Amino acid sequence: MKYYTAEELAYVTGGILNKVEDVKVCKLYPPLLADEETLALALNEEEIANLSETKAKIAIVPLGAAPDNITTIEVERPRLAMMKLLTMFYVPPTTGEGIHPTAVVYPTAKLGQNVSLGPNVVVAEGAEIGDNTKILANAYIGEDVKVGKDCLFHAGVNIGKNTIIGDRVIINHGASIGADGFSFVTETPDNIENAKKDGEIKETNKQQVVYKIPSLGGVKIGNDVEIGANACIDKGTIEYTQIGDQTKIDDLVMIGHNCKIGNACMIVSQSGIAGSCVIGDRVVIAGQAGLADHLTIGNDSIIMAQAGVSKSFPEKSIIVGAPAVPRKEFIRQLQTMKKAEQLIKKFQAYEKVLNAEVENNEG
Repeated sequence: MKYYTAEELAYVTGGILNKVEDVKVCKLYPPLLADEETLALALNEEEIANLSETKAKIAIVPLGAAPDNITTIEVERPRLAMMKLLTMFYVPPTTGEGIHPTAVVYPTAKLGQNVSLGPNVVVAEGAEIGDNTKILANAYIGEDVKVGKDCLFHAGVNIGKNTIIGDRVIINHGASIGADGFSFVTETPDNIENAKKDGEIKETNKQQVVYKIPSLGGVKIGNDVEIGANACIDKGTIEYTQIGDQTKIDDLVMIGHNCKIGNACMIVSQSGIAGSCVIGDRVVIAGQAGLADHLTIGNDSIIMAQAGVSKSFPEKSIIVGAPAVPRKEFIRQLQTMKKAEQLIKKFQAYEKVLNAEVENNEG
């Protein structure tokens, strides 16, 4: 277990050190869970208040929030400082050295220097694994897959044929990259096609046959991407499904075939992106949002949680609701509903008077 001094912690975070005494720490915890060997993380008002009861001798706090009775490091961006500290204290998973005896590497596969393959890993024909990449137990690397340098694939990852993965990519437990796309066609127009054309479902062909459209493309993932546990990214029909550099994908996200996701996007858990969507750079898609197929979302847009997106939006859009609309439109709709509620209440208040007046006129 490694210990760090207050001076080292201040240097890493770029914070202002207010030193009361010499300290060394080996752990990170909130103030109420901290002991004398812990750096207390007091990054909000509640945790700052809890410093009065902490056993820690040092805390990291926002700029201007340092109490006098404890050594502190003041930082301008607490969340950024927390990232630096967690990276500093992080212990990577044990991967072992070299190739585990139960791993299977096909003769035509190529492994770079210092590659680590855990138990039951399979590296198929024609696959290439870059230097220093570590692949944990029970992962499958398909035919002709190309994996870059310094990657980490956790247990149970499945990488399908023709996938290209850049450098420093992290793929978490159970993710599926490069499965066939959800792509089918019928002999005659089906209910979906009729509904799109006519706005209604008329005749139904009960003998309709559904044919699978094979996926001959692949998936291309850029550098410094992270993909969460049990996320799924389907390969393209003919071309590549693409994920740009620095994009971060949460657990349980679904990205359909032929999608093109830009750089530095954040896609949050349980979001679903249907096939052939184009997502610009630095787009945030919040939890449980759903996007229909063949949409374009411009750069620097934000799709709010549980939005149901059925049309394209330009850059810098803030997209809300189901069906999704721009944020200003959504607020206007809420205001209209509020005004309508007030009008209904006023009408109800005068309803008896109006009814009596109508009865008098009819009499």
